[in-house]
Amino acid sequence: MKNVIIASTSTLHGGTYLEYLLPTLQSHFKNCKTLLFIPYARPGGISHDEYTQKVSSAFETINISVKGIHEFENPEKAIKNAEGIFTGGGNTFLLVTQLYKNNIMQLLSETVKNGTPYLGTSAGSNICGLSMQTTNDMPIVYPPSFQTLALISFNLNPHYLDPEEQSTHMGETREQRIKEFHAFNTIPVLGLREGSWLEVKGEKITLKGDLSARLFRQNQLPAELDPESDLSNLK
Repeated sequence: MKNVIIASTSTLHGGTYLEYLLPTLQSHFKNCKTLLFIPYARPGGISHDEYTQKVSSAFETINISVKGIHEFENPEKAIKNAEGIFTGGGNTFLLVTQLYKNNIMQLLSETVKNGTPYLGTSAGSNICGLSMQTTNDMPIVYPPSFQTLALISFNLNPHYLDPEEQSTHMGETREQRIKEFHAFNTIPVLGLREGSWLEVKGEKITLKGDLSARLFRQNQLPAELDPESDLSNLK
């Protein structure tokens, strides 16, 4: 049975890394003494070791130890043996490229679908949908496919921002970008605002957090979904 947390972000303004999620994660990973971290999304400025240490410091507060997948000789074996898995944020194009390069995209999907607890934030959340095509990230590398984990039957836009009425910015808004996606694709897209996350338990998908989420469907007006909304039948 799937046991997944899909969060818009790792850090809220004024808070520390994962701070707002720690009570939820303590319950989510309650049967885990160790956690496998996938740092592949980070494109530079911080090494995989440094990124893993940052994650480790956060999880120490709930008595869970962390080891990065890059520390294992065999990434496939690391995923198969993991008690719990966390994929962090960064650049989704890089993350997807590395998952395919290491031949673990399908394995990761199967492992999580079989019940290994999973946490994704930002780019690590983008890959939970059917494809990565609604990411906000720049295509800094060219992945072999846009297909991702398909843990849910729709796509996500983490870090979703509403247009500011007084803004003088003339570029496309997030809503306009998602409408561009729907000019060629029928997959629903959920805009997850900061501090919101999805809880996936088996086939049940519930919106969590204090803010509503914005749902986009092809040829339909966007809809606001309140916290605790059930998205299980969204497809």
